Amino acid sequence: MLQSLLNKLVLWRNQRPPPRAASFGAKPLTRRRALGAMLKGGTITAVAVQQACDVTTDPPKLEETVLKWHEYFKGNFRLMTAEERGATVERLERLAELESGKHATISAQGPHEGVLFGYAFNISKCQGYGDCVKACVEENNLDRETGMQYIRIWEMKKGHMSLESANGRIAHDVPVEGHFYLGTQCFHCENPPCVDVCPVGATWKEKDGIVVIDYDWCIGCRYCEAACPYWGRRFNWGAPSLADQVNQTQHYLGNRPRKKGVMEKCTFCVQRTREGRQPACVEACPTGARVFGNLLDPNSEIRKILATKKVFRLKEELGTEPKFWYYMD
Repeated sequence: MLQSLLNKLVLWRNQRPPPRAASFGAKPLTRRRALGAMLKGGTITAVAVQQACDVTTDPPKLEETVLKWHEYFKGNFRLMTAEERGATVERLERLAELESGKHATISAQGPHEGVLFGYAFNISKCQGYGDCVKACVEENNLDRETGMQYIRIWEMKKGHMSLESANGRIAHDVPVEGHFYLGTQCFHCENPPCVDVCPVGATWKEKDGIVVIDYDWCIGCRYCEAACPYWGRRFNWGAPSLADQVNQTQHYLGNRPRKKGVMEKCTFCVQRTREGRQPACVEACPTGARVFGNLLDPNSEIRKILATKKVFRLKEELGTEPKFWYYMD
């Protein structure tokens, strides 16, 4: 009965004349959108969900199923009201508890006024140790099975500056004489090409400069990965494996566990930085090669570096305006 109703609703909607102007919300009604509209309007009750999914009558399992249905049909985080965001976070926290028996704290903290984050990397200090990579993996709940990493450390011969010919897979003792080390990750561009190409509005730039992804809205087309000139995006080919190493302090747009088939990347550790802390990679760096701060604060360390050091950015000719600078002592 439910499937028949959905089929009729989808057929009726798609036979109507197309809208005069395409927009984010004006799209052909798919089964997902039809169910979402019905769920939002209260047409589908917990009983209907139970019948449609043929689930057990066990209360915790039924609760989990209903929560997952609500999660599946929610809107884009950017378009949610404050109340909708709060309800979404509560659902995710409850789902984490039902599925793992552990409580996750998921933040929806937005950007703070007067803050624009930026990053500086001291090439003369980095020794290629990789402590930053390890800290990032643990902090951001990256897949352990595939060895996914947001940060890449490049080993280059002194006198050369080409990432195409550099070693980005260091598997030997460091540092190596006659070489220097340079780190890359998402640069959180002021003009991010990844945002421009996303067909569903799943990625955008926040007011504090952080480029984020709504993982539940991402369709995994990988257009953003192709558009990024800095190799900053990662695709989940399989369900991430975290075992019992999940960082339970999370942010909706940051380090909450992702799923198969979606994009992810560095978020400047939004779960930390919007709470006044440093990114995990900055804290972990043993040589002090990484500096993070507020570009709008004239007394911040990063502003002093930009004012007193000879800095440069990768591929500046592209006009992406990355908020990630390199310098030397």
